[in-house]
Parts: sequence; structure tokens; C-alpha cells
Amino acid sequence: MPATDDPNRPLWARLFRLPEQPGLPIQVRLRAVIVQAILDGRLGPGTPLPSSRDLAQALSLSRNTVTAAYEQLVEEGFLEARPRRGVFVAADASPLQAAPAEANPFAPEAAAGSTPRPPDWRARVLRSQRDRPTLAKPERWHDYPYQFVYGTYDPELFPTDDFRECCLRSLARVQLPHWTPDFEQVDVDDLVTQIRQRLLPKRGVYALADEILITVGSQHAFYLLAEALFDARTRVGCEEPGHPHARNSFRVRDPRFVNIAVDDDGLVVDAMPQVDYVFVTPSHQSPTTRTLSLERRQWLLRKAELQDFVIVEDDYEAENLYAGMPMPALKSLDTGGRVIYIGSLSKSLSPALRLGYIVASRELIAELRVLRHAMVRHPSAFLQHAYALFLSLGHHESHARRVNQIMQERLARVAQALRQYLPDFRFTPPQGGASVWVEGPDWLDSAELADVARGHGVLIEAGRVFYDQPPYPCPQFRLRLSSISGAQIEAGVRALALAVHELAAARGVRRAAPVH
Repeated sequence: MPATDDPNRPLWARLFRLPEQPGLPIQVRLRAVIVQAILDGRLGPGTPLPSSRDLAQALSLSRNTVTAAYEQLVEEGFLEARPRRGVFVAADASPLQAAPAEANPFAPEAAAGSTPRPPDWRARVLRSQRDRPTLAKPERWHDYPYQFVYGTYDPELFPTDDFRECCLRSLARVQLPHWTPDFEQVDVDDLVTQIRQRLLPKRGVYALADEILITVGSQHAFYLLAEALFDARTRVGCEEPGHPHARNSFRVRDPRFVNIAVDDDGLVVDAMPQVDYVFVTPSHQSPTTRTLSLERRQWLLRKAELQDFVIVEDDYEAENLYAGMPMPALKSLDTGGRVIYIGSLSKSLSPALRLGYIVASRELIAELRVLRHAMVRHPSAFLQHAYALFLSLGHHESHARRVNQIMQERLARVAQALRQYLPDFRFTPPQGGASVWVEGPDWLDSAELADVARGHGVLIEAGRVFYDQPPYPCPQFRLRLSSISGAQIEAGVRALALAVHELAAARGVRRAAPVH
């Protein structure tokens, strides 16, 4: 029968409709939908598939594309080719289906008239994190046009070609022995070497290989430290406002939090009460973006020695510096081994990559290494190897320069827009980082503003989440610049101003009409 007369063509077109994933080749998408139909049971074992010509015409594809997809699936065992008969679903391609409960001879018999009760998980969960304040985003947040939030890669900035090159090089046969074995507790040597030789010296930090541990991002580092060092008696000093993800990770071990104020020079060291550990973000304080002054860094280190506490330094966005000389890391000034240093490898690329590291004494690193093994064994060795190449080929430095240039441009745009559309709002342009900390009028609560702003297509990070003990109203909020293009910033701030005007009207606050 000619292919044009195939009565099943509409069926094949519906069953094998290709998903909208332009980043994947058509042949890959076709293989994926065929495999999904087999695994879902819609194509059972022995089911004949249309000829490559029929399916190509049904989906308006090249016949070569369909033939190549079939050949790959035959090789992978999903399909089988029968000479002079065609292509069929392989007999063992579908997963075994679970037998129904009533047919299971090993299932226990329920008592007459009783209904099996599931466990009461609310009573069983001992350390719930569900009610902890965090930087949550609404569902389908990608659909909002003005995303002043953290959480996605920037297609304008992501070094696609460079990173793809490193991934492909890591997949070369000659490179496979460098990352495919089970690493147990160790890390990829090449990445540790690059951190030691390229990244840490820029921050004035020099460490031996056994003083470095690779983590699944900086938040994993926080969790490891909490598991190893904190309990209910531990006094942990945190900046107020401060980094909510660090505070939530520390809370797993329920330490006694001690809130320490921050001002224009960062952590107020003189205000510190007695603590066992203090967590700081000295490069660009999260969320205010303030830099801890050199005088306070030196005083903090001296105080740590005098009062016998340890400093946990998150070198947050240290590479994002717009002007002037970088402030030395606390770890670079540490002569007594009292600073645990946390760095991120992936933040400037994409939060999804999840690579970070800890620098500390070899004794502590040895303990954390065993703990990490019990938790996740080790971070992806492939990703470690690929990122080591990314560093060794100079891509990291060129990417950092490009990010800084783009962020400077976005900062200038958001500063101009805030002055134009929200002139009564206060902010200080940061010297680095990728965000602006904004303070509105005293009547404003930024959580309420965030709710109204979503109706105008704007996402912001309300200030309340950064506080352990938030005030009400809390007029501060953060505008992140890493997920929004420069061209959208002015329109986004203008839409935010409309939300402010709407909220003010609802609260009975008189304001000048917003600028259009």
C-alpha cells in the first residue's frame, strides 16, 4: 500500500508528536517520544512500527532522520528489526509491571472490615524545614517578564561554547580514566589544583590540597559544617539581616542563634556578644551588598583569638568587583587557623551546576570528607573534571570579566530607573555583586509589595526573609540583576512603581502619580 494511503498516519502523528525542545536535535526528540511510548505501555512488546517512509511523512521529517532514530533504538534494545517484515518493539523493552495487590501471594491479609492506615508522617518527621522562611519563587516564575530574583542562568551571559567545549573534552576517551572511577572520598585532582593555583591566590589565600574539599555548592558546605560542628548548645552568630540559606542549613542542628547587626561597613564587630562561631559574608554582605572594612576584618580576627571562636567566611560574589582593589579575604589575613573559607564555582555561571569548596585545616577537612561520603559520596566527578578544564583554559577569567562589565551596565540602568520612578526609595549603588538592596518609605511592607508586584509581572525578593527577627513593616527588598536582561530593567522598575502606587492607594497613603 502506498505510504500516502496509510490509514494510521493520524495515529502515528499524535503518538509521536515531537516536544518543543529546540535545543535538542530532531532525531533525539524522536527517539525520546518512541522510548516514552514504550515505557508507558502504549507500545507493547511485538508492536509493529510504521516504516521509516510512513513515519517521516506523518511527522513531516526527513526519512534519514527516522531511519537513524530506528537504528539507534535497535542498538539500544528498544526495537528489533525483522528482515523483510519491518521494525517492532523488542520483546523485553517494556519494564515489568507490578502485579495488582490482590494477586500478590505475599501480601498480608487485612482484617475483616479494616482499612490499612498509612504512617503519620507529621508525627514521625523530627526536623521539618517546611515552615522556614526562604527565597521561594512562585510557580511558573519563568513566565514573569521582570525577574529581579536569583535562580536562573542568563542566556546573555552563559558561556555556552566554552562550557560545551570543556564537557566534550571531558568525554574524550583519553579523559575517561580521569573521572569515571569511583572516587570514594577524594576529589578530582585537576580541579583542586586549579582552585589552589588560580582562584585562591587572587583572594590572597594559599592552601594545600588536603585543606580543600569540593562540595555540591556553597549550601552543601553550610550543611556539612552544621552536621560536624553544631548542636543545641552551640552559639552561632549571624548577620542580621543575613543569608537565609545559610541560616536554614545551620538550623538543622538547632544551634542558639545570635543576631549581629550590619551597617555601612558590614558586620558590627563591636556589637558581638560571646559566640562559638560567627558566619559572615564580608566581600558583598548578603543581602545589603556592603563590604566589611579592613579595620573590622582585623578586629574580627583579633576578637576570634581573644574570645576563642571560629569564623565561617562565605566569600559571596567576591569576583564581582566593579571598581578599585579587592578587599583581602578574611582567610588571607588569618594566621591562627580560625577561618573556615567557603567559595562557589558555579554561582556566576548557573545555580544549577552546584559546585563549591571549603578551605580549612586538614584535620577539619578530613572529618568533613568522611561526612560528605556518608551524605552524597562525592560531587559529580564529570562536572569537576569539566570545570577544571574550564579554569585551565582561561574561560573562567574571561567569563568573570564579561559578567562584571554586564553587571555594571545593569546596575547603572537600575539606579537610573529607581531614581526616576521611585525617587523616595533609598539605595546605595554597590561596588560589586549582582544585586541592589532597596529601602522604601516607612509605611511600606516589602512582602505586601511583592504580592502586588506579581500582578504587574514583577518578581522581587522581599526583605523579611533575610531577617531572623523581621520588623513589620519591613520596607527593604532586594533586586537581583543576574536573571533579567538590561533591556527589561527600566520597564520592570516602572511596573514596580505602579505596584507601589496601587499598594499605597489601598493603604490610604497619598503619593504622587507614578511616571509613565
